[in-house]
Amino acid sequence: MGSPSVSIQVRGCYAMAGTTLLLTDLYLPISEDLTVVERLFDEELRSDFGFVNELCDGVRSYRGKMLRPALTLLTARAIGKLTDAHRTLAAVVEMVHMATLVHDDVLDEADERRGQPPPNAIAGNVAAVLLGDYLISHAFHLCSSLQSQHASRRIGATTNIVCQGELLQSQHRGNADLPEHIYLDIVGRKTGVLTAVACELGAHQAGADRTVVEAMRSYGMSAGIAFQIIDDVLDIVGDRGSVGKTLGLDLLMGKATLPTIHCLRNASDTTAAALRKVVGRAASVDGERLRAWLGETDSINYAVSCAKKHVADAIHNLGLLPHSDARASLTALAEFIVNRQF
Repeated sequence: MGSPSVSIQVRGCYAMAGTTLLLTDLYLPISEDLTVVERLFDEELRSDFGFVNELCDGVRSYRGKMLRPALTLLTARAIGKLTDAHRTLAAVVEMVHMATLVHDDVLDEADERRGQPPPNAIAGNVAAVLLGDYLISHAFHLCSSLQSQHASRRIGATTNIVCQGELLQSQHRGNADLPEHIYLDIVGRKTGVLTAVACELGAHQAGADRTVVEAMRSYGMSAGIAFQIIDDVLDIVGDRGSVGKTLGLDLLMGKATLPTIHCLRNASDTTAAALRKVVGRAASVDGERLRAWLGETDSINYAVSCAKKHVADAIHNLGLLPHSDARASLTALAEFIVNRQF
């Protein structure tokens, strides 16, 4: 299986406090299913053109954590009924996710992803944009193989919201006055909604009632928002080798994230004025100086604490599910979000 064996610290019902687990351990209830998902993913994208296959081979390295398909499968397993349709849906949500990453790398002018040059750095922006479109179109093609149109409608509605989030973020690039609630709206649309629909479809396809489906959607939304907040934190304080992508791009591209928003709100006039110039792309700053500014206002810890609140909300929604290894993995995965270093 392609999921990385990366050590993390988890707490709660899955393990004793302080026990070190592997991400693959959390996927044990669905490990064989994830192998099928990877096969479906590869078969769907296979092309008659060699250069297209080469580009698709490159994005396979993006699969990394396989978090969204794992959530679809674990949700189904936790409810009790995992079918072939779930495996198809898991491949679909991963394709949509991959497409957003490919497009993000174009928008951010990134030069690294998972330790490798991304498609935009290899083949140029035009080819990368078209590759993202190719992934999206194949996601819908694969989704249309299901008997019901429900999943296609939900995936379509979700991709619309993701695009709205990207447009909203683009509108606010360079905005040093970005309010926290707008940032969270962007995060919810860009990241939370796809994680939410992964869990929602897992529950719906398993035959769960509306209350459970909505609870699992809420779990995914909260977990996804927390994931993006931590991603934004790692963009500032992460290790490039561990995170596996170009760091410092948020400020370079004029994106105000939760740590900088909090710092601007609480910093001294001197620090706030300097940081405003950086967010407005009128000045640059090195990582050490930026971390010093954020340290003055404890802004990194503030962002992490917000992510932890969203994780707590996510775990609360699991209370409607019966106790099982799959539910335990869902709990541990939510905790992994705020403890991860990649």
